[in-house]
Amino acid sequence: MKWQLRAMATGETGLRREMYFLSLFRVLEGGVLCFLAFSPLAWDPTSVRNLFWAGGAAIVHLIGSSGLFLLGNDARWRPRHQLGVGVVLDLCVFAVLLHALPAFSNGIGLLLLFNVGAYALLMRLGFGLTLAGVAALIQIGDVVVAQLSGGEARPLAQAVMFGASYLLTAMLTYLLGRQLRETEGLARQRGVEVDTFARVNEMIIRRMRTGLIAVDSGNTIRLCNESAWYLLGNPSPERKALGDVAAELALRLWRWRQAPQKADTTALALAPDTPAVIPRFTALGGAHDLTLIFLDDTSLLSRRAEELTLTTLGRLAASVAHEIRNPLAAISHAGQLLNESNIEPETDRRLVEIINAQCQRMDGIVQNVLGLARRERSRPETLELGKWSQHFIAEFHRSAPDDRDEIKTSAPQGPLRATMDPQHLQQVVTVLLQNALTYGRMPGAPARVTLVVHVDSPGGEPMLDVVDRGPGIVPAAVEHLFEPFYTTSEHGTGLGLYIARQLCEANQATLKFVPLPGGGSCFRITLARAEPVSQALPSEPLV
Repeated sequence: MKWQLRAMATGETGLRREMYFLSLFRVLEGGVLCFLAFSPLAWDPTSVRNLFWAGGAAIVHLIGSSGLFLLGNDARWRPRHQLGVGVVLDLCVFAVLLHALPAFSNGIGLLLLFNVGAYALLMRLGFGLTLAGVAALIQIGDVVVAQLSGGEARPLAQAVMFGASYLLTAMLTYLLGRQLRETEGLARQRGVEVDTFARVNEMIIRRMRTGLIAVDSGNTIRLCNESAWYLLGNPSPERKALGDVAAELALRLWRWRQAPQKADTTALALAPDTPAVIPRFTALGGAHDLTLIFLDDTSLLSRRAEELTLTTLGRLAASVAHEIRNPLAAISHAGQLLNESNIEPETDRRLVEIINAQCQRMDGIVQNVLGLARRERSRPETLELGKWSQHFIAEFHRSAPDDRDEIKTSAPQGPLRATMDPQHLQQVVTVLLQNALTYGRMPGAPARVTLVVHVDSPGGEPMLDVVDRGPGIVPAAVEHLFEPFYTTSEHGTGLGLYIARQLCEANQATLKFVPLPGGGSCFRITLARAEPVSQALPSEPLV
């Protein structure tokens, strides 16, 4: 018979533990039954119906219970097999003992009641009630057999009451076991969640950009995250005393404890070659009277202030550029009118050409600044880079300024998918290609530009290179390539590469310059790889 056990929240390990204690009790129970069957102090010879059967059943129960107890530690012996054999053994032994020892029928019935309740605690409800029903039939059957054989029999009502007790006990212990399992499962789930959040908190504290140190009342360091460890000068983990690691910080902590309202907020350097920090103290309390020390890196504060200043200046520059457009348009229009009029001196005509050229340059700067200020949020899409590069080159050839220039693309055989806003990618590649055509040609020779699609390694990030075979870029200019308004040409605005890098960063891509050993230049765009939906989504729900 295959015993279907209810799946327990503790798993097989928990069931094995419970079966261990149940088997231990059954060994004790077998010893009590042997005492009843063989000890002359426990019974009256006249009350024994069949001494041979009583002794044999008691010995079988003791040996069987001991064997199950020993086999319970064997991993190959499944707990449900142990439970099934124990149920069959108990029912057979108690049926024989009820018939052989009628004087102890009440005590044997109570022992069987406990066994029924213990088994029902571990079984499904249906099997528990079936076991209780079989135990009730054993009680009633013993009375019926005794009456039919003409011997002294117990009242039938007593056997029926025992049977009802078995059924009620099986139901109650099942409900109790279910509640215990649900409670234990909930406790385990809460424990997993607490452990998960503890790990998350630990990771957040460890990766905080603000240094965090927890010290107790004796100024012993209890916790120190990575930022604080760096700001302290990477001290040895064995150094736990705050005064030994940072004496000035320990002094400020002592002063703060004496007068919290007069805390010193001036910056100080805790170790050579580390940024200055501003310490802040917070009393946490607890069993160790902990105090939290926050170390604010002044370089980060300066960088945030610089970013805020740049943002403000960007908005201001956009406003100024917008206001410049109207007078610039008027100057440009006036220059065009002068150019169309009959200007006799050649010097005057040259001055008009200078006015028109500089007006066009100023208009380009204004357009770039306004485009950077009102740049829309990226809308990334999945692109097949090989097909996209071929289509881009075909479109670019239609509007190429010089048919002598060699512009081509190189892509792998298989599909290579990446994620980026197609309009942003087209704008970035257009800037890089125009720069290559302008600056990446040898004097008097046509430009040779290749758009290369590749990956750095199998399964790596997709890359798109704009490679030219020109004179290259001098090393002194490389570090300034992506700075705004930096240009080596009198006709350039110095904003093309800066805007291109900003667009790449908005799409989680990178743009950098890669020098070529054989001459020429390479601007590399590293894009985000487009993963299939089946791989991007988790296969199991997260905790």
